[in-house]
Amino acid sequence: MRPPTQLFIVPTPIGNLEDITLRALRVLKEVDFILAEDTRTSGNLLKHYGIEKKLVPHHLFNEHKTIENIVDRLRAGAVCALVSDAGTPAISDPGYMLVRACIQAELRVECLPGPTAFIPALVNSGIAADHFVFEGFLPHKKGRHTRLTALATEEKTMIFYESPHRLVKALTQFAEYFGEDRYACVSRELTKMFEENARGSLKELVAHFEQKTVKGEIVIVIAGAPG
Repeated sequence: MRPPTQLFIVPTPIGNLEDITLRALRVLKEVDFILAEDTRTSGNLLKHYGIEKKLVPHHLFNEHKTIENIVDRLRAGAVCALVSDAGTPAISDPGYMLVRACIQAELRVECLPGPTAFIPALVNSGIAADHFVFEGFLPHKKGRHTRLTALATEEKTMIFYESPHRLVKALTQFAEYFGEDRYACVSRELTKMFEENARGSLKELVAHFEQKTVKGEIVIVIAGAPG
């Protein structure tokens, strides 16, 4: 018999609330408390599914201070779930430090499979998905030039997250470092009513998004450099 799980990592929908597994709903109902990046966002999800459970804030600004207390509660026998606002915790979101602390404390951690934005964006892009690198959010200032220079010769498909108000600037920089003819795809509002997957050269994508107001979470998939 394997030991009981004390920390469940539970992916939540990135947009469409139907994209949650039956197992995830069961776990959220059974745990003693839920760690949430934003208790208001997670509260709306729980309310939608009729789940009444205590939500405890666990986010970028307090995770260093709360981890020790959480681990102590789990050692004492409590069971909790960690969720982010959308998608899988620890993927460009808080989570890995808590997982690491629980592993070091010899507490059992279990991650459920489920939604994450970059996988549907990658598959929708039509760009090679057999080998890829996930870069998440690039540094805004310090280190950005160095990272883009290094990635200019990356032959694997590259995946980035970006905010709507920085999209055009990011695409313009990608065109400068990778070449304006490099093929790419920009996915936004994934799984929602106004989902868009815009495909073409970086030059074409810059022109496309310069002409419109962009909203929603952004995933950019870019073909690797020619081998």
